[in-house]
Amino acid sequence: MEIKYVSTRGNEETITASQAILRGIAPDGGLYVPDKFPKLDKNLAELGKLNYREIAYEVMKLFFTDFTETELKFCIASAYDEKFDTEEVVPMKEADGLTYLELFHGPTLAFKDMALSILPHLMVTSAKKNELKEKIIILTATSGDTGKAALAGFADVEGTGIIVFYPKDGVSPFQKHQMVTEKGKNTSVIAIEGNFDDAQNGVKNIFSDKELAAELKEKGYVFSSANSINIGRLVPQIVYYVYAYVKLMADGKLKEGDELDVCVPTGNFGNILAASYAKEIGVPIGKLICASNTNKVLYDFFKTGTYDRQREFTLTISPSMDILISSNLERLIYKLSGNDAAKNADFMKQLKDCGKYLIDEDMLKGLGGFEAGFATEDETVSTINNVYKKTGYVIDTHTAVAAFVADEYRKEKLSDGKILVASTASPFKFAGSVLKALTGDKADMIEDEWNKMEELEKISGQKLPKSAIDIKEAEVRHREVCSKEAMKNIVRDKILGGLF
Repeated sequence: MEIKYVSTRGNEETITASQAILRGIAPDGGLYVPDKFPKLDKNLAELGKLNYREIAYEVMKLFFTDFTETELKFCIASAYDEKFDTEEVVPMKEADGLTYLELFHGPTLAFKDMALSILPHLMVTSAKKNELKEKIIILTATSGDTGKAALAGFADVEGTGIIVFYPKDGVSPFQKHQMVTEKGKNTSVIAIEGNFDDAQNGVKNIFSDKELAAELKEKGYVFSSANSINIGRLVPQIVYYVYAYVKLMADGKLKEGDELDVCVPTGNFGNILAASYAKEIGVPIGKLICASNTNKVLYDFFKTGTYDRQREFTLTISPSMDILISSNLERLIYKLSGNDAAKNADFMKQLKDCGKYLIDEDMLKGLGGFEAGFATEDETVSTINNVYKKTGYVIDTHTAVAAFVADEYRKEKLSDGKILVASTASPFKFAGSVLKALTGDKADMIEDEWNKMEELEKISGQKLPKSAIDIKEAEVRHREVCSKEAMKNIVRDKILGGLF
């Protein structure tokens, strides 16, 4: 079955997967979604006999139908190789009644590696397939993890350049150091004076600037995105939910047809949306539990049907979730509206112009497959501490938000079913906050971030990842800071100035 892609804001044009990957975002500002959903063509028991790379092919071939088998298998083999520190790529651990899907065994210690390791290969293949002559400039906003994962993926990839914007005071020290030490000659990393939403809005505005796009195309450049707005980012994330289910089944922890609830710490909504897409293609996923931190715009949306970004923005110990505009939610709104692009576009216009929108009753009923919860800072800290005391297992600050919400859901619903928690980052990536959760004020006596990581290694019994050790001595190469208003001019100047 051939799958084409349409914009959430305009149904007039259908394009191939490779074209959608190259564009990243539609010219009308919408996001690309499949025109129909395929179904798994192998049964779950068959899939359970395959390894991660083989399952990745079985899932991605359903969505990327204009890729040949050879092309797709090459992209997968190039992505999920020795850069991951475990053969299974995504191990699962049981702790205190929850199953943790460890998505952080890639080079940047966060779940973004699962998709950003393959996106550059998909993009280069797509460029050749469509005979693209221009150089692709990847433009990305990050709340911490996407930035480094994208930089690592696209560094020195022929025919590409990458510019990453991050909030100056909105990422962890380790996340910042990962980005500003990037060595790739085709990379640029810029801090902005503002929060992640400011960075993301700035990037979206650049994408929608037709005059700038025409000017750069004439000079031999086109923009694309590495954020989860790119369908080439979203589809690879579906894989690990399929993998988790079939491996739990193969291990006898689920019977075929048993529902698996999934709890995801959520910021930009891409990761939990991928779980919902896994459900669409035939995985028996039960509730999709959206876990928020104190920036609980998504929690409020699921409870009321109103999406309202007009609220105080809080910097938390789970910074990758410090987001008030969850871009990927647009894909769900489009589906809830009955794939009505005009209706969806109106909601997005309301969000931009007025800061909020309210879905109707029929759309609200369509949210029945979702649950939502949130964790305060104190609840996040206590969850890290409690899980460690009970089991010896150490989780990071984002995973802890999901663990708290999953546990509350289990108590409220009296659910004895299996709950899968998406464990989105290594505890070492947020060593200061995790160490403080485990040791209290003692952590404050250790000033240096690297010393905190070494202390966490001793306490947790987990080995400090090699990629973290490598970053420690790396030279800072990117020091630029700009206002959110200057983003467009900086991008233009860097490209036309010959940086790429």
